[in-house]
Amino acid sequence: MRPDDLLLASYPNSGSGWMELLVANLLHPDRNVDREHLDRLIIDPDRTAQRDITRARSPRVIRMQATFDPRYERVIYMVRDPRDVVLSQYRDLRGAGEERTFEAFIGLFLAGQLGDRYLGSWGENVGSWLGARSGYPGFLLLRYEDLLADPGFWLARAANFAGWPSDAETIAQAIKRASSGMAASSGNWQSDLPEPFVARLEAAWGHVMACAGYELVTRDRRAALDPSLLGLLIADAAERHPIDSAIQTAIR
Repeated sequence: MRPDDLLLASYPNSGSGWMELLVANLLHPDRNVDREHLDRLIIDPDRTAQRDITRARSPRVIRMQATFDPRYERVIYMVRDPRDVVLSQYRDLRGAGEERTFEAFIGLFLAGQLGDRYLGSWGENVGSWLGARSGYPGFLLLRYEDLLADPGFWLARAANFAGWPSDAETIAQAIKRASSGMAASSGNWQSDLPEPFVARLEAAWGHVMACAGYELVTRDRRAALDPSLLGLLIADAAERHPIDSAIQTAIR
C-alpha cells in the first residue's frame, strides 16, 4: 500500500471494465490502450505480476471488487442498478454454460453466493462503501448509468477528483479509444426483469438502492430509508459534508 494509491472499486458486472479503459486511456494519451495491456497500467492484485505492482510509478491506480477496505484513502466507487447487474451476471453465466434457472440464480445472487471468491452480495458490497465513506472527501460515487448517459462530464468529474488530466481534448480522446475497445451496454431491467424479481431485489436492498439514487417501483423509497441504519449514516454525512447530488436526492 502507498498513501497516494487510488482505488477503482465496484461490484462485478457494474461497468468497471469500461471505466478502467477510460482511465487508462486518459492517463496514457500517447498509447491506444486495450484490454490486453490493461493489467500493466491499472493494477489488479489478483492478476498483475508482482514485479509490475512494485515498479509502478506513484500515484498508482488499483482496481478491486471487494467490500469496504479502510486502507484506501482515495476511492472512486462505480455502482450499477442491481436490477441490471443480476441480468448481466446471468447472461454471462449462461454464455459460459450455466444451466440453473433464473429463479434459482437470483436466490444465489441475493445471498452473494456466486463465484469462487466471496465478495458479499450487491447490497453488502455497495452498502459497506456508502455507509463508511459517504461525505468523505476522498470518496467519489460514480453511477454507471450516469457515465453511460454523459461520459464526458462524468469522466471529467472523476479526473478532477483524482488530479488526472481533464482538458476537453484528452477526455474526448480517452472516451473514443475506450469505447472502441469495449462497448458499453445500457440497462434494460424494465423490459427484461419480471416484477416479482424486481420486488425481491427491492425488498432486500431498497434502502441501499435509494441511497445510491435509484428509483424504486415496488416499494416507497422513504419507507425503505426510514428504518435503515445506512440511511441514517448517509443523512448524517450529508449534514457534515457536501456529497453527490444523487445521494442528496435520495435522502430528501
